[in-house]
Amino acid sequence: MFASLTDRSWLWLAAECYLAGLLLGTYFVVRGGRRSAGWINTIIAAGYLFQLVGLSLRGRAVGGCPLGNTFEIFQFTAWSAITLYFFVGVTFRLSLLGYFTSSLAAAVTLLSLSIPAWDATRRAHIFGGNAWIELHAALALFSYGVFALLALTSGMFLLRHFSLKSKHPGGPFSFLPSILDLDHISVRLLVAGVTLMTTSLAVGAVYWLREPERVNLTKLLVTVAIWAAYTAALGLRLRGRLLSKRFAWVGVGLFAAALLSLWPIDASRYPREGNPPAPAAPR
Repeated sequence: MFASLTDRSWLWLAAECYLAGLLLGTYFVVRGGRRSAGWINTIIAAGYLFQLVGLSLRGRAVGGCPLGNTFEIFQFTAWSAITLYFFVGVTFRLSLLGYFTSSLAAAVTLLSLSIPAWDATRRAHIFGGNAWIELHAALALFSYGVFALLALTSGMFLLRHFSLKSKHPGGPFSFLPSILDLDHISVRLLVAGVTLMTTSLAVGAVYWLREPERVNLTKLLVTVAIWAAYTAALGLRLRGRLLSKRFAWVGVGLFAAALLSLWPIDASRYPREGNPPAPAAPR
């Protein structure tokens, strides 16, 4: 039965698991339960495996990392965030981070699946067999996954801060980690994300310097702008000039900008690079 499933079918199963994790987590939060982490992690793990199968099938079909259209970019970003959650969430024992991560993954995957135009055409061999460019793209999208987790921990910080300021620390907010822990984790995520994106740009530069005529200026400017914004935020944070709520709001706002930047990056690169499209994605 599973052998007959298409890659989109596997990705739909993953999205449904993430949505189930969101609904179950909401139920436990509303009920004030403390035993939600195990169930949510199990559901997220199932969704993660389904998504990995779907992306792997796509990778085989297009002959490389599946980053050939907006749909695949959103799916890969969600998968990256889930991958990082299993390291960060387990390491720091952040039970509610699983709830927020499943919320993000459900929103991103369902949104991409519900817009057929984003997956109307698949592009095969979009990197032309160039391992440097494929590594550059994968690292860049993986850094977006890090920034997604940063946005989630920033959102948790804002909720925790609100609960303390309103003098109502009980209820669902009582399960949030301390403000100090969330701040430390956010800084580490920002360092990791900036490091990955810097590495991505450095790897891409190896190719761009060899063939500058193939550099897509729009894509480069947008990517560098996102990198510069996160790097500036890190610099201000390390210098003690971006703290507390302002730092958290910047974490949320920059990720919203990063998501919006995916469209011009995806829309601008293919005509110039001249990559032939693969057959239309099956429905």
